[in-house]
Amino acid sequence: MQSKQKLMLSALTGLMVLGASASVMAEGETEKCLGVAMAGQNDCASINGSHSCAGQATVDHDAADWKNVPVGTCTQMGGEVSSS
Repeated sequence: MQSKQKLMLSALTGLMVLGASASVMAEGETEKCLGVAMAGQNDCASINGSHSCAGQATVDHDAADWKNVPVGTCTQMGGEVSSS
């Protein structure tokens, strides 16, 4: 995929999250979503132990890094809901 296409896909994904989060986040219902965090924007430690803090993801969409997202939106964004 070309760089320009990746940028557009990331922008569209972000807009979808913002739109969906407006209603669900008000209720506080979120789920841990693997593989959707952008570099430096993960919410906490990676699941494989490669780092131990929020904001330490080094690549976009690493399957070991996660973000809290509104319930029901993770798979729509191409992620996987974490069972832990």
